[in-house]
Amino acid sequence: MAPPAQSQRSPSPSQPSGKGEVSDLKLQLRQLAGSRAPGTDDTKRDLFKKVISYMTIGIDVSSVFSEMVMCSATSDIVLKKMCYLYVGNYAKHNPDLALLTINFLQRDCKDEDPMIRGLALRSLCSLGVANLVEYLVGPLGNGLKDGNSYVRMVAAVGVLKLYHISASTCVDADLPALLKHLMLKDKDAQVVANCLNSLQEIWGLEASTSEEAAREREALLSKPVVYYFLNRIKEFSEWAQCIVLELVAKYVPTDSEEIFDIMNLLEDRLQHANGAVVLATIKVFLHMTLSMTDVHQQVYERIKAPLLTLVSSGSPEQSYAVLSHLHLLVMRAPFIFCSDYKHFYCQYNEPFYVKKLKLEMLTAVANESNTYEIVTELCEYVANVDIPMARESIRAVGKIALQQYDVNAIVDRLLQFLEMEKEHVTAETLVLVKDLLRKYPQWSHDCIAVVGNISSKNVQEPKAKAALIWMLGEYAQDMQDAPYILESFIENWDEEHSAEVRLHLLTAVMKCFLRRPPETRQALGAALAAGLADFHQDVHDRALFYYRLLQYNVSVAERVVNPPKQAVSAFADTQSSETKDRIFDEFNSLSVVYQKPSYMFTDKEYRGPFAFSEELGNLSIGTDSGDHIIAAQGVEANDKDLLLSTSEKEDNQGYRSNGGSAYSAPSYDNSTTTGAFEAQLDLVSLDNLSTQTSSSLAIDELLGLGMPTTPSPAPSLPALKLNAKAVLDANAFQQKWRQLPVSISQEISIDPRGVAAMTTPQALSRHMQGHSFHCVASGGQSPYYKFFFFARKEEESSAYLVECIINSSTCKVQLKIKSDDPTTSPAFLEMFQSALSKFGMP
Repeated sequence: MAPPAQSQRSPSPSQPSGKGEVSDLKLQLRQLAGSRAPGTDDTKRDLFKKVISYMTIGIDVSSVFSEMVMCSATSDIVLKKMCYLYVGNYAKHNPDLALLTINFLQRDCKDEDPMIRGLALRSLCSLGVANLVEYLVGPLGNGLKDGNSYVRMVAAVGVLKLYHISASTCVDADLPALLKHLMLKDKDAQVVANCLNSLQEIWGLEASTSEEAAREREALLSKPVVYYFLNRIKEFSEWAQCIVLELVAKYVPTDSEEIFDIMNLLEDRLQHANGAVVLATIKVFLHMTLSMTDVHQQVYERIKAPLLTLVSSGSPEQSYAVLSHLHLLVMRAPFIFCSDYKHFYCQYNEPFYVKKLKLEMLTAVANESNTYEIVTELCEYVANVDIPMARESIRAVGKIALQQYDVNAIVDRLLQFLEMEKEHVTAETLVLVKDLLRKYPQWSHDCIAVVGNISSKNVQEPKAKAALIWMLGEYAQDMQDAPYILESFIENWDEEHSAEVRLHLLTAVMKCFLRRPPETRQALGAALAAGLADFHQDVHDRALFYYRLLQYNVSVAERVVNPPKQAVSAFADTQSSETKDRIFDEFNSLSVVYQKPSYMFTDKEYRGPFAFSEELGNLSIGTDSGDHIIAAQGVEANDKDLLLSTSEKEDNQGYRSNGGSAYSAPSYDNSTTTGAFEAQLDLVSLDNLSTQTSSSLAIDELLGLGMPTTPSPAPSLPALKLNAKAVLDANAFQQKWRQLPVSISQEISIDPRGVAAMTTPQALSRHMQGHSFHCVASGGQSPYYKFFFFARKEEESSAYLVECIINSSTCKVQLKIKSDDPTTSPAFLEMFQSALSKFGMP
């Protein structure tokens, strides 16, 4: 039996068969240029398709430019389109080639076929070559007067393109005046819309330098012009209607009667199928009635149905955009939407970003009449297999509880969550119970009874640990096992990587000690010793502060650490009312979707610290620390206070340690010692803590710390040697940075002489290079400089990655270290600090 014949497959047009493919194309195109034989156009199409496909995948086919231009002498529109696409791609980057296209494009602008005239005019205006603007004025003037609406429509946009190439040429040719005449007189609605769009941009840019342009821009908002557009609005396409409605939203009516006339005229636009038209109309209604409170509220009632309809139709992305605007309105007037809460229930097939927005809206519309139904629905989501959804649902239940709606039932529901024995549910619930106890202390008995049954081994997330530890310290007298649970946390001190947890642990043990001293004495001694030996500066400072406070006076320590507290009346909002008003002013824009004013994501100076994914594009890259430094975005100062959490700031306001006094730091010793609690210690001068008094000896003996005659030395760090010739390219650095967790995050000070020596970022890069810290990326401008350093152990493959942000105005340095071997990060930090401290020193 003969084998089956192999199928003949022609090579893909996007895959060149050899190096001479482009040369063959050039030869074939040259042979076809000027040919009028039958079938020539079909052959040209095949060749043009090959050229375009090569160009699309990045192959340079500029060598066939002249042949493509010669072959464009045809009446075939498809060939014309492909030729214009090719010409537009190469001509804008090569003015010499662009000059070759002028003649045939100008010729095509006079073609009998209006489609070819329009395409040629569009291609001519898209060349973007400043030296050729004089060739655009004539065709544009003729295009604005053309008898075909398509050509006039293209010419209206072409005027704007000419303005961006050469504003003076456009204004001197009086093309804006022709646009204005066309806008007010043309019968084609799309031509009118294009003229309006071009004039708004031209006069908006010219208004700052030309009084005439400023007057013309104001004339667009005059009553006759606005009414002219409103009367023709049904003739416009959907997107042209959006342009008109955006103009109308800026118009200021003279009286309420005019407002009602405009709203009546636009009433039917609220039923439009296009969501953009509906949102643009809603913006007009909302902005025009801001000064009319009663009417403004009626507008909310009127626009509610169209918005809810749009949310339930279309793709998830479209629904999210509409839902974001609805979310803004719900936050401004939740009482209007409280009866429609079921529309905000989540569907199983909705993406998480839509569900999250709906949960926020359910939280906002909850009141006495619907809280039970909403919380019941949210409790169903808690059992969802989607963990992020379950977390958000628990937070939503907590927010409703903090709004003082049916607190009794909600607290019971939250406590039931703790019995589900799911780690993520337990973690989120503990955080919320902590906030509830801060606002409703009267619920402490019920909450603590349930929380006390939770095994600390089942709580792994840092925020949940911190919440549990806070409750153990705050309600130590009500929780029988509190001292022993805290002691188990202290025993695992070295395994706890979160500074937040260690800070909470110090405060909780202090509170527990002040209430149950005999049981907590040993735990407090171990916690203070561990804190004083901690490498995190905030943890070390807090432990030292508590140690000195106990040496000074125990009763004072109790007033500082555990003062009488009032219940929290309201938690701080994440957004100020001013920010919300600015977002409302920018209704129907990305500001609503991003939930921030436009200046926060368009103006560079308002952007926060940039993400690493964007940094390497703005910084200089190179293992040699870079010779050409590109100015990076300004990095905002980091004002976060890692020393105190929100709750602890209330506990410890106004008290900070004086680091200048001499002291004898206790060593880290967990051994059990005997002693008795002394209710009141003798006063010891803070200025003479180095003098061993009976009081300081007593507190050290009591806590089992021991007081050596000389300050105990700092714990020795393992010796660390770095590879001076280590290399890591920027892409590998970026990938590794995303994979590794942060092992150390710390703020340190730098000598002012070092700041003065840093005239440019590369000065520091070269200095650190000499200490085996290799700069991968650097940049910035005064007062902020940002660096990424890389180092590797001499005999191992373990790598260290460092993000270093220097504020030259405050002489502060923010360090973030990631490592393959976190246990050696403290030793690496010491080496890095040592090298940094030598910069600029004589």
